[in-house]
Amino acid sequence: MCDNKIEELDDRFITLVDEEGKTYEFERLDAIETDDGRFVALCPVMSENEAGDSDVEEYYILQVVGTGEDEELVDIEDDEMLDGLAEIFDERLAEMYEEDEPEPEENA
Repeated sequence: MCDNKIEELDDRFITLVDEEGKTYEFERLDAIETDDGRFVALCPVMSENEAGDSDVEEYYILQVVGTGEDEELVDIEDDEMLDGLAEIFDERLAEMYEEDEPEPEENA
């Protein structure tokens, strides 16, 4: 999924169009900016049929290149950079989507 043009971008959902014109729908989970550039974590939007088939929570990390209407999302070739970004996103997403756990009751 390299060199995808961003067709639509709002606060939460993105439609990407690849070189062959095929479209993909994603939910934007998070975005960060580092010394290496701007990056987004995207989760594929699944149909109701697909959502029931799997409990696997996977997401993609892509780099944002360009500005304005010329923005594109590209694959990250550097495995070490990708691993570092995955650690950052994993931690941030865990905090953002952490389920409220009931606090343990204190014994009197």
